[in-house]
Amino acid sequence: MHIAIIGAGIAGVTTAFELARDGHAVTVFERHGSVAEEASFANAGIIAPGFTAPWRPPSHWLRRLFTRDRAALRLTWPLSGEDWAWLRHQRRASVPHIRAINQAAMQRLAAYSHARLHQVTEQMEYIFDLAEGVLILLRTERERERAQPDLARLREAGMACREVDADEARLIEPALHPATPLAGAIHVPDGEAGNCRQFAVIVRDAAEQRGAQFVFGTAVTLDATRPASLRIAGQSAPCRFDAVVLCAGASANELLAPAGIRVPLAPIHGYSISASVAEPVLAPRAAVLDGGIAITCLGRRVRVAGLAEIGGRRGSSTEGILPAWAEHRLYRALTDWFPAAVRLTNGVQMWRGARPMLPDGPPVLGASGVPGLWLNLGHGDYGWAMSCGSARIIADLITGRAPEIDVHGLGVERFR
Repeated sequence: MHIAIIGAGIAGVTTAFELARDGHAVTVFERHGSVAEEASFANAGIIAPGFTAPWRPPSHWLRRLFTRDRAALRLTWPLSGEDWAWLRHQRRASVPHIRAINQAAMQRLAAYSHARLHQVTEQMEYIFDLAEGVLILLRTERERERAQPDLARLREAGMACREVDADEARLIEPALHPATPLAGAIHVPDGEAGNCRQFAVIVRDAAEQRGAQFVFGTAVTLDATRPASLRIAGQSAPCRFDAVVLCAGASANELLAPAGIRVPLAPIHGYSISASVAEPVLAPRAAVLDGGIAITCLGRRVRVAGLAEIGGRRGSSTEGILPAWAEHRLYRALTDWFPAAVRLTNGVQMWRGARPMLPDGPPVLGASGVPGLWLNLGHGDYGWAMSCGSARIIADLITGRAPEIDVHGLGVERFR
């Protein structure tokens, strides 16, 4: 089959790799100049399965429109009608029994994806920046109490983890600043964080070696009369394929409009700063989580990433532009815990990414309901953690094979 993929983020390149590996002719269309230029560019990189879960609804929404506390989720004025609709849907999906179903689907997919990631890297002998272990810092006794449900979720997901006191946490991470108050931590030795964009580049090369073609700097749209056909910028006639897989990010609904499909997708913005390591002994050994922020040493750089913002200035991913509140939060986490870890004078990469997120948590995988059109989108801030498994599932479904895991709860039909 000749299959087109729209989008060359981590979902698109892994899908291209799996389809090309199955012997299909694959063409990937990307509007940017390279792979992983949007939500996959400079994210936190956590890929531990136990960390995937639907978001809880923000309490006191109106208060948090202007909050500057340590909450991971921030609502920023103005909120559009779509933002309010997303929040209402997300609140409805947070009913305990619905949330439990969605959480089970996400963790099932993340565990499968994690196993698939390691299977592929071992078979292909891929090497990319990887930090082993996750340490969740708990600054106060109140944070310790609030972390108990997260600790239970990690254990339910089968991850080895334990609560440690402040002294043991500092033994695990010797570079933690001694002056910053610490009540304790949760240590997840099997957790991991990796360089998502670096992996995307490696997998793109592997897909090309198997015959996949990548067409960059090219915008495409679905042909309303033939959804398995694409209208390519600069070409008068549509180009027909046997199947089209939509792996686009925040622009997915715009691309789906000609097919009459709409999913409640919203761009939830995240932020990061990355800087060169000054002294490895002063940098984190593992991925360190502080509230909604991850501090990770990826190769020769330390990345501080996280946060989530709904509303405010819309747009796709950009470099060099951070709102003052996000920049302050990221730098504060870095200076609180690893003040001498990086060289700030050598240039700091700043990133703002629009993460395409669905309000109930799981992504949309599988048939769209329109012949020839398949969906692999809406992974939110867990795209890196779910990409390899999602790609394998899509490849199996297109080929007519039953996926290796239960995909109930991952289809688009749940929004109809």
